[in-house]
Amino acid sequence: MSDTLPEIECVGDARAMGRQQGRALQTNIRRAMLEIGKLEAFHLMKPRWMPMRLFRQLAERKAHRFMKNAFDSGSGGGEFEQRFVGICEGAGLSQPNLALCCLLEAVMSDLTGSSREQPNGLQAGCSAIAVTGPASKTGDARVMHNFDHVPVVQQFFVVRRSNPTGKLKSVEFTFSPLLGAVDGVNEAGLGVTCNYAYVTDRLSAAPTITMLIARVLAEATTVTEAIELIAGQPRAGGGLLMLADAAGDITSLEVSNSRVQPRAAEDGFVFHTNRLQCGSMVGLEIGADAQYDHRAPTLLRGRRVHESADLRAESIQAAVTGRLPLSLDDMQQIMSGHAHGDSCNSVCMHGDYWSTTACTQVLPKERKLRVAFDNPCQAKLQEFAV
Repeated sequence: MSDTLPEIECVGDARAMGRQQGRALQTNIRRAMLEIGKLEAFHLMKPRWMPMRLFRQLAERKAHRFMKNAFDSGSGGGEFEQRFVGICEGAGLSQPNLALCCLLEAVMSDLTGSSREQPNGLQAGCSAIAVTGPASKTGDARVMHNFDHVPVVQQFFVVRRSNPTGKLKSVEFTFSPLLGAVDGVNEAGLGVTCNYAYVTDRLSAAPTITMLIARVLAEATTVTEAIELIAGQPRAGGGLLMLADAAGDITSLEVSNSRVQPRAAEDGFVFHTNRLQCGSMVGLEIGADAQYDHRAPTLLRGRRVHESADLRAESIQAAVTGRLPLSLDDMQQIMSGHAHGDSCNSVCMHGDYWSTTACTQVLPKERKLRVAFDNPCQAKLQEFAV
């Protein structure tokens, strides 16, 4: 990837910010629409008897209906809707087109009637570690995140500067069509990163996790405020969020459609891959022995769903033991681990299906996000200040 990352700035009310994003990234967003139709995971959602063109039309309609209901489901929906409409206007896209792209990973298994207990193959990995106090070389909160996905999505990554009227400015890592964000830090010094989680509790129309991250960055100033906002907001999908703030607080937050549970750091250190660990959350996770079946892409079939997450967690724990406190360079070295070779089971993935497509470092006290759209083992992180 280029050393100079694609960057846009969005300023004003929600609709204006959406229009700016849509106009700036119009060509890229339209290319993303085309790539969806090429994904094996998307083709496998289609009933065998149904023509692809008809399936896509139906999927777009269902996604659009879900999105409209999500906007009506609770606090913040109006602004989510305005940003969504603005992106459509700026990119010259119909709302069903964009809805499908925004919802594909979070809810497509539900939209197409598949079992909630079987991942669709688009949900990938991700690993995150955080240090503070005695576990941090500087004593300040530090987070590093590996974002694992199918490599084709890398071309749709962007760094977005958001400056919403009357709210907090932030710098974010996101996808060009998304109104939400994957990772980011705001001017108050609150940072967030997002991992996937395989949850099975009932999904209802509500804002996705990435939408909530964008709202948190616009409105919350501390880890405590972020948890309260997320817990009080309807949401669709599951995730493990790493939260950190300028005061040095760090927390791993486990999120599902129906529950939220924080997991505090121990001696200034906490990490997660894609496994839920809090007692109240574990029962909502896909079974420990679940395997990818015929509905998954060919390269995944027969693999245990949690294999990669479990092996990555073991590798991180082994790499950290006896090594604290950590510097940013130490964190990048740990997140560059290849204990299981060039595979989907290493912390730094170079797999046959998934790879680490981006990595970020969050520096809350400095209000900075460091980003590379690359594997951490070869990344030259570019720094963005709010």
